[in-house]
Amino acid sequence: MHEPKLQGKSQVIPRQLLWDAWLKVKENGGAAGPDGQTIEQYEAKLKDNLYRLWNRMSSGSYFPGPVRAVEIPKEKGGIRVLGIPNVADRVAQTAAVMALEPEVEPVFHDDSYGYRPGRSPLDAVKACRERCLKRDWVVDLDIKSFFDTVPFELILRAVARHTDQKWILLYVERWLKAPVKKADGTLAERTRGTPQGGPVSPLIANLFMHYAFDTWMSRNFPAIWFERFSDDVVAHCVSERQARFVREAIGRRLADVGLEVHPGKTRLVYCKDSRRRGSYETVSFTFCGYLFRPRKAYSKTRKTAFTSFLPAVAPGKLTAMSRRVTSWQLQRRTSLTLNDLAAEMNPVLRGWLTYFTAFYQTAVIPLCKRVDRHLMRWARRKYKRLKHSQRRARTWLNGVRKRAPGLFAHWRLRYTTW
Repeated sequence: MHEPKLQGKSQVIPRQLLWDAWLKVKENGGAAGPDGQTIEQYEAKLKDNLYRLWNRMSSGSYFPGPVRAVEIPKEKGGIRVLGIPNVADRVAQTAAVMALEPEVEPVFHDDSYGYRPGRSPLDAVKACRERCLKRDWVVDLDIKSFFDTVPFELILRAVARHTDQKWILLYVERWLKAPVKKADGTLAERTRGTPQGGPVSPLIANLFMHYAFDTWMSRNFPAIWFERFSDDVVAHCVSERQARFVREAIGRRLADVGLEVHPGKTRLVYCKDSRRRGSYETVSFTFCGYLFRPRKAYSKTRKTAFTSFLPAVAPGKLTAMSRRVTSWQLQRRTSLTLNDLAAEMNPVLRGWLTYFTAFYQTAVIPLCKRVDRHLMRWARRKYKRLKHSQRRARTWLNGVRKRAPGLFAHWRLRYTTW
């Protein structure tokens, strides 16, 4: 792309960078920010909008708008507040991420998995599973209101260590300090934290935790294995005594950097299995949507059963997925064919199953059966011959599944419909 002369520009920002950032924002989609402008509306005048943004960012006159507060209920109660920036601000933030990420990615810790290219939550779960089988104790660490309490100053110091591009530091500070627009239209000033929802938030949060936790652990506890996904941390210890010592030390460290360990959610967990004869009040924890606890397992020949400490889909996740299926109200959509339903449902079902069948896949069978029950209700409303007989509806669905086993994504698992 042709670059215009940069006379009078205080920041050197390639126009191509803004274009590449726009393509990512468009691909990711998302809701409108506080200004109400959608991605489609922004794209309608794309050339003018991108040039205006580039011109303002290059001259130092770019100031982000407020972020729109969206309240998301947590699975275990409470509210998580997301901050949705305007589309233009998402483009600007994505450009900063694309410029900064190549500088910080090589220095990140091997056991940091959150929001990093080439790494996934399943990688973290896999590492955690293997280490739980080797060490008896886990520190299940919960940081209280992490994204609301991270100190601005320490974030900026961390960013400054990895870039000499002044525009990145300048605008990261402005994004951090952008006010939050609440549902009633009022603006709330912010002095700490980095709101979830903006493209730059995961990267700078990771960078902060790299220095606040990862490198500190490497210096002070090099023999302690851990997995970190953003602010979710699991550390593996060889004894209860060591686990208590590590938990207290981590608590003091996080307090030093302006964070607080959640006293009610940070726990010591005993990885109970057939080989571990001891007992402890807590023998389970949740990590990346998987519940780790003692579970029935089999030898390779499947002749011997034993207890192993394994991950499977967390009950809260299973409940949330079931509620999502119920919200589709399939029984009211009798104007559609089975193929129509499959086309709409399969992308969601496939995503769930790809993630939650990676470990102990039989745990998702209750969800599969629930989907089938909703399909039977749909059939009983659509076909008169099935209206008054659940048994006939079940037989009909089993027949469809036998003729077209690949029609619905969840049918790839082996189980009976009822």
